[in-house]
Amino acid sequence: MEESHQEHILSYKKLLAVLGVLFVLTIITILASKIDLGALNIWLALLIASVKSSFVLLFFMHLKYEPKVFAIGFLVTIFTLALLIGMMFFDLGFR
Repeated sequence: MEESHQEHILSYKKLLAVLGVLFVLTIITILASKIDLGALNIWLALLIASVKSSFVLLFFMHLKYEPKVFAIGFLVTIFTLALLIGMMFFDLGFR
């Protein structure tokens, strides 16, 4: 049986660009923590963390170049996690 697996070697330029985006998002996280948005601080922090983890998964772990079934599984997992966290906050809000 023959496997058609191609290696996806990313250029240093692309990896440094992704690293730069991660640094910028880290700075945004720090700046957002200094602003009092009330209950929205948690949601903003979770959103920024989700975007950062998506960049790491897509580029450093090469999920972007895998078959689409892995991307669908990833999105379903993220949606389920967001749903569970949202239900937890909803429950805590009405105790």
